[in-house]
Amino acid sequence: MRRSDGGQVTAEAALVLPALVLVGTALMWGLVAASAQLQCVDAARAGARAAARSEPGPAVVAAARSAAPAGARVALTREGDLVRVRVEARAAGPGPLAVRLDGEAVALAEGTVG
Repeated sequence: MRRSDGGQVTAEAALVLPALVLVGTALMWGLVAASAQLQCVDAARAGARAAARSEPGPAVVAAARSAAPAGARVALTREGDLVRVRVEARAAGPGPLAVRLDGEAVALAEGTVG
């Protein structure tokens, strides 16, 4: 007499599929968070370049915001001849996965070179 193994495949699939969905979701979240981190760094650099050209504060913040992720905060500080731009944002995600991302860039003000 032969026994059928058809039910075993269904049980294994029922256990494996949720795990695959969880891993896939985690990978997608990681890619979104990495992309937002790169945007923060790029936005800080754009703001620092604008500040180094001695553009006014609102123009520097606007340059940084244009490259930053949605809802990011931009801070501009001057320390002597150096201009520091910091961009902070939150990565989307449920609960503990909503991490804080930031990028910072420092530039020498153009008028002080030479």
